[in-house]
Amino acid sequence: MQNTEIVHRSVAERRHETLDRLATERDIWVATAHPDHGPHQVPLWFSWDGQAVWVCTGAASATVRNIRKEPRVRLSLPDTFDVVLLQGAAECFSHQDVPTYAADAFAGKFGWDPRTEDGPFVYVRLIPKVVRAWRGEPELRGRVIMRDGAWVK
Repeated sequence: MQNTEIVHRSVAERRHETLDRLATERDIWVATAHPDHGPHQVPLWFSWDGQAVWVCTGAASATVRNIRKEPRVRLSLPDTFDVVLLQGAAECFSHQDVPTYAADAFAGKFGWDPRTEDGPFVYVRLIPKVVRAWRGEPELRGRVIMRDGAWVK
C-alpha cells in the first residue's frame, strides 16, 4: 500500500516527479467532449516524448471524432492521491502522417505497432499548455506547475 503521508513538495520537486511519471507510466485518462454529444473519457496507453503526450486509438473512435470537432483535451494520470492533470489542444495524425520517432517510441514502449494493424488507427498528440500536480489538500495551493506552455519556476 502506498504511503499517504503528505509532504509538501516545491514546484521544482513536483515538476521533476511529474516528468518522471510521464516518462515511465503506461496509462492515461483522455477526456474529450463533442459539442453535441457531451463528454467522453477513456483510458489509453501513452508515450511521452519530452514535450508531448502521444496516444493511439481507432480512427472511428469517439475520442478521435471529438478531437476533430473540439481539440481541447484534458489528460490525467490514474493515481487519485498523486494527481497530475494536463490540458491543451490535441492534434490527430494518421499512421502515414505520424512522425516516425513518435510511432517508433510508442511501438517500442508497448511492443505493439498500430501501423501494422489492418484497421486504421490515429495517433493523437497533446502538447500541454497547463499542467497541475498535487498530493492532497495541502498541495492545492501552487498546483499549477505549467502555465501557457511554460514550466513555472
